[in-house]
Amino acid sequence: MSRLRTLRAFLPSRRDYDGLRSSWKTDLTAGITVGIVALPLALAFGVSSGVGAEAGLITAVVAGLVAAIMGGSNVQVSGPTGAMVVVLAPVVASHGAGSIPIVSLLAGLIVCALGISGLGRAVAFIPWPVVEGFTLGIAAIIFLQQVPLATGTAGIPGHNTLVAAIEAASGAAFPTVIQTLAVVAAVAAIMFVVPKVHKSLPASLTAVLLVTVAAELLRLDIPRIGALPHSLPAPAVPSIDPAALGDLMMPALSIAALAAIESLLSARVAAGMVGPDGRPGGRYSPDRELTGQGLASIAAGLFGGMPATGAIARSAVNVRSGAKTRLAAVVHALVLLAIIYLAAGLVGRIPLAVLGGVLMVTATRMVSTQTVSAILRSTRSDAAVFILTALITVAFDLIIAIQIGLAAAALLTLRKFASLSGVRREALTGAPAEGDSHIAIFRLDGAMFFGAAERILQEISEVKDIQVAIIRLSQVRMLDATGAHALVEVISALELRGITVLLKGVQPEHLELVTNVGVIRSLRHHKHLFSTLPAAVEHARSHVLRNAAANA
Repeated sequence: MSRLRTLRAFLPSRRDYDGLRSSWKTDLTAGITVGIVALPLALAFGVSSGVGAEAGLITAVVAGLVAAIMGGSNVQVSGPTGAMVVVLAPVVASHGAGSIPIVSLLAGLIVCALGISGLGRAVAFIPWPVVEGFTLGIAAIIFLQQVPLATGTAGIPGHNTLVAAIEAASGAAFPTVIQTLAVVAAVAAIMFVVPKVHKSLPASLTAVLLVTVAAELLRLDIPRIGALPHSLPAPAVPSIDPAALGDLMMPALSIAALAAIESLLSARVAAGMVGPDGRPGGRYSPDRELTGQGLASIAAGLFGGMPATGAIARSAVNVRSGAKTRLAAVVHALVLLAIIYLAAGLVGRIPLAVLGGVLMVTATRMVSTQTVSAILRSTRSDAAVFILTALITVAFDLIIAIQIGLAAAALLTLRKFASLSGVRREALTGAPAEGDSHIAIFRLDGAMFFGAAERILQEISEVKDIQVAIIRLSQVRMLDATGAHALVEVISALELRGITVLLKGVQPEHLELVTNVGVIRSLRHHKHLFSTLPAAVEHARSHVLRNAAANA
């Protein structure tokens, strides 16, 4: 019964469309709006990845529809994204465009497995500076990837993005480069002006339409998208070469990791966004979102498309347009499907430089100057993680950037925890008594974990000229196995020097750990464990007096 309930959590249900009777009009409007916004982005991301505009459009339709129905968010819109383009471009350069459907299938299966295994909530552990550094790096790469389109030159596959952009710019030919740069400038100007004229106008689509018409009227001799299919291809399992499968597994793992992270981050942001009615986008299921995105990438691969993820820009448009149910994302996919069947010939006349301009503007809008300023002014460690993640993203690889960013953030956080943890010697309580100079009270504060244990051990072990050491543990908020083992070493070292150790205030939640690790066993007597400080001090004083009497 529990397995059946778990399975139902991943399947569509009537609850996915709660409130549809009252929201279907706004859902319909939002879906049409997002579909119009998604068209130039889908084409541009397909071209920029090296797979082609056709694959980008197919992915937006197929993956967008499957993710809308099977995903874990009611307002998430999925399709090809800039982050995915950054990972796919080197795969296309190394293995060819024909490998992408296979990679999409493999990555989709991995993402589904992540969702079924319940790892969806892991994204909550990615620090904010890592996410923003990742976003800044992606934005820089997307911008640089458009330089060949903006200069009318062929991109050089397999090169670092920055190097390829420089080589493309240096190889630009006159007068083509003047025409393509003018096209990019016109697209950028329109996309910045249109929102100021009327916020409801789709800026990117308006720019694409106006500049494409101008290019046709002026008969500009610049590269175009070219012929597009007038229908969806029939689904088919791509031919798999067993010899090449091993080479594609690592790219598939990287793409799956990126798809999972980007989709969950996008869903989380969309859930917190406020629509025109003042209400947020609603809750989402992280694990179901992963399985839905995995199925979307599998479906896209069967139709010859590319891996898909949740798209934060399109999801934001969806929420702000009033979407409340999955109908909006479904309509968005159907709008794009209608364009394939009714307007493929017209879409094929769009200049590639237009798409490059759209993505250049999109890349600049991915980065919030307020967010960057806030991180840089927060703490040195967070600013360092942010800058490091962004630089590694541009210089190396997105997944490597996330891994190094997480590692740096974890190390800096542990360092901060360790600095807040320490040991302090305290004065004895009550009226002074003879022999008090031979008693020392040490209070451990903060976290007794592997990052701080060695330093605390050293500070206590250096104490001299005492007969009894009282170690207070009541202020220890966190204790791990390394910290407990350090306590064993401290007690053993002191006892070997003839110093009796008394423990006071072991937290109930730590008692099992200190017992299992051997802290209690390392004491001279099991009764040297106290719950109150006065009782421990009284026992210490009696012990000193007994020693004095024995030595008299």
